[in-house]
Amino acid sequence: MVTSAVLAAKATLKATDVVAETKQTISIINTAGEEGETLGGQTYSKEDHDRDMAVAYVQTGLKFMKLYAPSVGIGVLSITAILAAHGIMHKRQVAIIAAYNLLAEGFQSYRARVVEELGEETDRAYRLGLHEESRTETVLDEEGKKVKVKTHAQVYDPRFKSDYARFFDEASMQWRNDPTLNLYFLKAQQNYSNDLLKSRGHLFLNEVYDMIGLPRSKAGSVVGWVMDQGGDNYVDFDIYNIDNTPGRDFVNGYNRAILLDFNVDGVIYDLI
Repeated sequence: MVTSAVLAAKATLKATDVVAETKQTISIINTAGEEGETLGGQTYSKEDHDRDMAVAYVQTGLKFMKLYAPSVGIGVLSITAILAAHGIMHKRQVAIIAAYNLLAEGFQSYRARVVEELGEETDRAYRLGLHEESRTETVLDEEGKKVKVKTHAQVYDPRFKSDYARFFDEASMQWRNDPTLNLYFLKAQQNYSNDLLKSRGHLFLNEVYDMIGLPRSKAGSVVGWVMDQGGDNYVDFDIYNIDNTPGRDFVNGYNRAILLDFNVDGVIYDLI
């Protein structure tokens, strides 16, 4: 394309000579027609004038075609190559999405079998990395005496986060040095995301990243939420996760930052 532009610029410099030559030729033809010149006893008629004007215009057109043919030819080849490359990339993207969907369907089928055999609580524990820990707490008994009691609780493992999880902290343009304002802001954006999903029928993850001032990602351009396609049909930032201790501290105002994880349905590029 750059070569085509350079050749067109060079042709334009030469085109001024063609234009000047054409103007001179047309002027001579018009003058001869106005004065009714005679040559060899024959008068220069209107038909002769019109024929010579047509020849002059055709010759000028051929000269312009000769000047600009290289740049036009290279430009057409360049555009053809760009369109062909776009077609190749589209086919590759379709293949990647098909492979991802096949993997996602296999994972969902696996989770369905786990739920059927072991129940939803076990599936949730596997997915979130919950594990049981024993704790010893000091409590008051019925007589008001302090006694130690051993309890069991499920503990959330923050390492089991999806690849779409992001920290909402000082790196975000929307973050404020106030836990309450940050919580209200995230809740408002989550509600707005759900409104967009219901009104449009789909929502990309990158759009949510934009709302909360986080950088976009490659995956965010193809994954997201879509209504009535077997997903959750709602957007969740994972703010109120009772098993997430740092998240509880954020909601209670003890932390100013939180790790958000989004319940995307998966690739929705081919579902819209």
